[in-house]
Order: sequence, then C-alpha cells, then structure tokens
Amino acid sequence: MIDFHSHILPEIDDGSQSVKESITMLEEEYEYGVRKVMLTPHFYAQKDPFLQFEQRRADSLKCLLDAAEGSGRIPGMYVGAEVYYFPNIGSSGILPELCLSGTNIMLLEMPFSQWTEKILDDVEKIVFEHKITLILAHIERYYDFQRRKDIWREIFSMPLYAQINTGSFLNHKKRFCLKFIKSGHPVVLGSDCHNMMYRPPNLHLGREVIEKKLGKDKLHEIDMLGEKLLAKNEETG
Repeated sequence: MIDFHSHILPEIDDGSQSVKESITMLEEEYEYGVRKVMLTPHFYAQKDPFLQFEQRRADSLKCLLDAAEGSGRIPGMYVGAEVYYFPNIGSSGILPELCLSGTNIMLLEMPFSQWTEKILDDVEKIVFEHKITLILAHIERYYDFQRRKDIWREIFSMPLYAQINTGSFLNHKKRFCLKFIKSGHPVVLGSDCHNMMYRPPNLHLGREVIEKKLGKDKLHEIDMLGEKLLAKNEETG
C-alpha cells in the first residue's frame, strides 16, 4: 500500500508539529499496511522562496530520519511537495526539485476556483514539455468550483493521475469519489494526514469503503497502478 499524499514531515507546514508526532503517524501508517509514504509538505511559491523551502525540507527530513533510525515498523519514505498552482508554473525551472525523490512525479494542488485556459495551458506544459508525471491532489475538492466543465474534461483527458483523499470516502464526497473511480481515470490514494488528532492517517478506512462499494478487484487495480507508477518513474527519475 502506498500513501501518495501526507503532511508527516515535522514542523514545516500545518501538518505534524513535532518529530514525535511524525514518528507516531508513520507507525500508524505501517500498522494498517502502508509500506510506502510520500512526504509532501505544502509549497506556496508566492510566499515561500524555493531555496528557503528546500533547506527547511532538508532539515525537517534529517530530524525525522535521525529519530526513525533503527525502527523497522515505519514505511519507506519519498520526499516531495504538495505544490500549490502559481501563474506560469508551466515555465518554472524548479519543477524537477519539487518532484518526489528519485522520480519525476509531482503532486500539484489546483486552485479552489474556476479553472481557466491559462491554468489549462500551464498543466499542458508541465505534462508535455517538462514531461513530468503529474498527480493532481485531492481532486474531489475542486469539482464544485467548476462551472465550465470543458476545462475540467480537457485537463483529465491528459496523461495525468488523480489523487483522492481516503477521508473523502467517509463524508459527503463519497458519491463523487466512487463515481470518478468508476469513470476509469487513473486514480491513486492519499490520506492527506496532518496530525494524529483531527486529520490522522486513514488510508485503511477509505480503502474499506472502496472494497465494499466497488469490489476487491477494483481496489487491487488501484494498488497495482500506484506500484507501477512509482516503479516506472523510479527507473526514469
């Protein structure tokens, strides 16, 4: 099992606020079967110079790795970012450094507003010019903002991946999430966990809903897609 979206890195964003909490979150992930987890702290280019973010991310990771040394009950970790869309991101030179370590996979958080032709153009550049394997974070959170469904359809016609938060299978977004999976678009799962109290690791709970509603084969298909995506991009990253 792979968790494609988490805020486990300590003291870097609104996620874990201590190394101790981060270790507890990793142990919780492992307890419920997660064997690979993507550490994806928020990156906001408009207010966070990349070099400063990169240093803070490296310092946070070192603290976490030092604390986890010798532990056999935590998942393997990949480090990247949840990159919030910024104007002209498609022409940015820092995108490779924002990909998950050892891959060309990038997690992109889209605007919580109507998507425009400019946003569409930037996404096309990321996918086709930069040749980055793009995962759109928690896609269920954007749909209600899209009055122009043509741009939504064009974006999801590209060779990119949709990440769904497993917590959304436990609330009013469940119907949308199940319908999106049934549409056949490539989907990966993420907990988007931030802490142990209000937004804990919950990959197992969302997976239970998928298995109950869509069947064990569909859940296995999602798992295999995630494994193949990671293996393919580790070869080329």
